[in-house]
Amino acid sequence: METGYGSDETGGEDVRPDREGQAEAFDAIGDRYDEAFPFKEGQLAAGEWLIRSLPGGSRVLDLGCGTGLPTARQLVDAGCEVVGVDLSRGMVALARKYVPDATFHRLDIADLEPGGPHDLGRFDAVAAFFSLLMLPRAEIPLALHTIHDLLVPGGLFALAMVEADVDYFTMPFLGNTIRVSGYLREDLRTVIEAADFGVVEETSYTYAPSISDVPPEEQLFLRCRRRD
Repeated sequence: METGYGSDETGGEDVRPDREGQAEAFDAIGDRYDEAFPFKEGQLAAGEWLIRSLPGGSRVLDLGCGTGLPTARQLVDAGCEVVGVDLSRGMVALARKYVPDATFHRLDIADLEPGGPHDLGRFDAVAAFFSLLMLPRAEIPLALHTIHDLLVPGGLFALAMVEADVDYFTMPFLGNTIRVSGYLREDLRTVIEAADFGVVEETSYTYAPSISDVPPEEQLFLRCRRRD
């Protein structure tokens, strides 16, 4: 679920000081992430929207893929060509194990600019479920513009965030410490639309994770389309 800036697939490190520990936390969490969040109705519904809306064989980027479950697995089973990226080495290893028919890279969203050293090509859709919240607010608009550039004209973007008025807030998470950002729902729509996306539909779910150190949350799911 991690997309922080500054690491590469080969293991070289260029991590910004305020991002250190994010990827390492998810390396340590591993499978416990899926154990803490076993009910993913909103995520599965957003994946179904992508599947219904895309032609067979479409290329989809799972940004902050985590363990590959459920999204990469869901999209592969529907016949999509799935590429997943995550900054956590441990999460990428689990995703390769659980979804061997997809392709996974340990990469940072900042490395994904078309034409850059890690150019993965263009995609018909991008899914970013609870991954952009790992960035400071100042970097989220840049990440959204990168996603816009990765999509073909009219491409689809499925996004999930936790509704919260916080900017890189430190919190305990499954025995580790992470930093998260969030927006109130109207502010999130404003940020998305400023990056040249049209919001097709918005849904929300109140969710109480099964682990005591993770507080209940309001999950926002936005189904978007790139404006040409």
